[in-house]
Amino acid sequence: MSRPAYEAVAARLREQILGGELSPGDRLPTEPELSVRYGVSRSTVREALRVLSSQNLVETTRGVSGGSFVVHPKAEHVRDYLEVTLGLLAVGEQVGVIALLEVRDLLEVPAAALAAERATPEQIDAMRATLLDPRESEQGEMHECNHRFHALLVAATGNPLLEVVAQPVFRTLVTRFARGEAELPFWDSVVDDHRLILAAVEAGEADLASELTRDHLLRLRQSYVDMEQAQREGTNLERLTVQRNDG
Repeated sequence: MSRPAYEAVAARLREQILGGELSPGDRLPTEPELSVRYGVSRSTVREALRVLSSQNLVETTRGVSGGSFVVHPKAEHVRDYLEVTLGLLAVGEQVGVIALLEVRDLLEVPAAALAAERATPEQIDAMRATLLDPRESEQGEMHECNHRFHALLVAATGNPLLEVVAQPVFRTLVTRFARGEAELPFWDSVVDDHRLILAAVEAGEADLASELTRDHLLRLRQSYVDMEQAQREGTNLERLTVQRNDG
């Protein structure tokens, strides 16, 4: 089956952008010009531009100096798009918790070593500020500080691409599988692990920071697996109840 004309036009323009033929800030040809170039109607061109706009590749402005321009890339656009995509895959059960955890291990364990080599005093202080006392903090605060610690750890690598990839994986895990309340011993363990990892990062001990992060993520693995199982059982029970009521 042939794809719609607007998708073909969008694909060609996307290739030009990603291939470097069109650079950030470049103005695209006008709708009439694109219509003639690709042998399609202006409405087809407009639909193709809407597709590219939704992918944060082009933006259209009005007025005398307006038109469609190639967007200057922003890391948050890629990060947000990846987070939405991973979330959809997780909801559709095409990507399970184990797959996400394996990718997280591959990203965060070496990231801890890089952080030990590159973290600034300001980043160290920011990570330390996340080490709340679970007995004096609300669940929401603990979840937020847990997320912030890991985000700061990755940021301390100084590698923005690593942040773009790692953040969506972690946020998908949290959003999809870790939405309930956790018991106090769980948070005690998390904070203790974070404190040890931070000490290794601050001391510049890359191998130790990496090892501690690996151990930390391994301890969390079973918690995430249990949460996924509980969600599946809850969903299956809900479906069974609906079926019985319908019957």
